[in-house]
Amino acid sequence: MAKIVLDFEKPIFELEQKIEEMRKYSDNLDIAHEITKLEDKVDQLRRSVYRNLTRWQRVQLARHPDRPYTLDYVNMMLTDFVELHGDRHFGDDKAIVGGFGRLGKDTVMVIGHQKGRDTKTNILRNFGMPNPEGYRKALRMMHLAVKFDKPIVTLLDTPGAYPGLEAEERGQAEAIAKNLFEMSLLPVPIVVVIIGEGASGGALGIGVGDRILMFENSWYSVIAPESCSSILWRSWDYKEQAAEALKLTAPDLVEQGIVDRIVPEPLGGAHRDPQQAGATLKEILMEELKKLRKIKPDKLVQSRIAKFSAMGTWKE
Repeated sequence: MAKIVLDFEKPIFELEQKIEEMRKYSDNLDIAHEITKLEDKVDQLRRSVYRNLTRWQRVQLARHPDRPYTLDYVNMMLTDFVELHGDRHFGDDKAIVGGFGRLGKDTVMVIGHQKGRDTKTNILRNFGMPNPEGYRKALRMMHLAVKFDKPIVTLLDTPGAYPGLEAEERGQAEAIAKNLFEMSLLPVPIVVVIIGEGASGGALGIGVGDRILMFENSWYSVIAPESCSSILWRSWDYKEQAAEALKLTAPDLVEQGIVDRIVPEPLGGAHRDPQQAGATLKEILMEELKKLRKIKPDKLVQSRIAKFSAMGTWKE
């Protein structure tokens, strides 16, 4: 499979290719010094590019098809994972996955959006866009976690809830709204992590928690930049300006008090070194859950409600 290179990554990729070509002839030619110089140049360029990304470039990284998805993190972080299926009303939505597993020594309930890697799996997963039964399935699993007094971890990565007619007929808005209400009152610790795309109510439907974490190159917003551009300018051509105006990156949302902590990624994005990204997230989750476990359930619920009630308030 051909490597996917984003526009702003092309200068780095071209230098990496040049180094690979030089290595093929390094046995016959004394060019080790030139290769070392080029490697240093690539390293400097890589650091310069990835430390000065625009908001739109971070959106592109969040959508990278090689980026780890929910089941990838589950496999990297958990042991003895048992996936649960179905909402007990309509069906089993493959766009949302979840189940019990061991995070270190503790059992947790992990729920997240799941995209596909190719056309076949994307159709199976509905491109990570849940139907109402997906949100009802998630809520069923959350109630199960409460029954056994286990913390909940949700992983957000969706371009939005499925907007189809059949989804509306089955109560898409009601399913999301019920999750918001119920999640605010669950008496167990909830940690939310935006691992890729966090678009609108589709993400928020499993996004109410005590701690909101966000990967360095992910985005979280009420609307995608392209849709915002289409509404404001009647064209998708202004998506970069829309991304800047929406302030949808992790540093923006920490500044606004919506996100509590940024999860650092390997240089170049989580897809460059998924194992490192998974190990970092696992360590941070264990740390956050250890703190939340010390808080009494009633205090946990009160502070969660206060946290979300304070969002969007301002003083003149």
